[in-house]
Amino acid sequence: MQGDILAMKSFGSDNHSGIHPAILGAIAAVNTAHAVAYGDDPATQRAVGLLKEMFGEMADVYFVFNGTGANVLALKTLTRSYEAAVCAATAHIWTDECGAPERQVGCKLLPVAAPDGKLTPELVLPRLQGFGFPHHSQPRVISISQPTELGTLYTVDEIRALADLAHKYGMYLHVDGARFGNAVAALDVSPREMIVDTGVDALSFGGTKNGLMLGEAVLFLDPMLSGNAMYERKQAMQLASKMRFVSAQFEAYLTDGLWLKLATHSNALARRLAEGVSQIEGVELTQPTQVNGVFALLPREAIERLLRDYSVYVWDETRDEVRWMTSFDTTAAEVDEFLAAIHQALG
Repeated sequence: MQGDILAMKSFGSDNHSGIHPAILGAIAAVNTAHAVAYGDDPATQRAVGLLKEMFGEMADVYFVFNGTGANVLALKTLTRSYEAAVCAATAHIWTDECGAPERQVGCKLLPVAAPDGKLTPELVLPRLQGFGFPHHSQPRVISISQPTELGTLYTVDEIRALADLAHKYGMYLHVDGARFGNAVAALDVSPREMIVDTGVDALSFGGTKNGLMLGEAVLFLDPMLSGNAMYERKQAMQLASKMRFVSAQFEAYLTDGLWLKLATHSNALARRLAEGVSQIEGVELTQPTQVNGVFALLPREAIERLLRDYSVYVWDETRDEVRWMTSFDTTAAEVDEFLAAIHQALG
């Protein structure tokens, strides 16, 4: 059993970290007076403006409470109940959202096995069938995670290839960017190069795993696609009445590149952890460490010893695979202490 999570430093999830002081300050700053509700407030308009600067004036922006809500809103806006979304079998929408996309959206999910978490046109093509056949759900969306749930990254060209495939079949490409900042920082490209220039149609832009208290944004890169999004957001219970407390976080997050600084830091600490682990006999890395997640195999006994003092996420119990996540507030000293704990657990 894990120890008291409040008394330990966690490598189990970047959701375990707190809130960056600048984000807390932004929340406090908009708590000094009254403001119009449901997003018609100055903070929301400023935050939307910052996202338009990043992705272009054509971007249509919708703030929501959480990542599942973001993915549901994106898919609900892009599909009908008789349509389907193709995703990796490791995708968050398939494995970690308790069936919310299928229940709330009504569309069918078509999972594809992808050992590294990444879809390719070759993997997706077998799912693109049954068009015009009334007995089959109609493929309408390809949904990818950037980075993937295995911490791997799509290159810009790989995203473009999937967008081209989707558009060839009259479909859309959706990107689940719960850790979008980590992907942009790791690839050293601009958001526009990764999303707009590749032909992505909708993006779930995350911040909670990178210093926000709560809140995500859904962006439709073509406003022609989002005509019903305002209604779908309300019906999905994702429209905040006091929206300024969500959007003010994004304003601070996007100002002076804070979001990239935080993501760059957590990526660097994950690399430090991976490099240290690679020197420990008895530990095997299972994925390249490209963002802020380290995946590894180690003996069950060692995992149980680590769990006495640390929050550690057992990714796959059948093969004793763990996932270690670094956060915006993880320090080098904490990584080194954790490496020593891994040594001791194996000893």
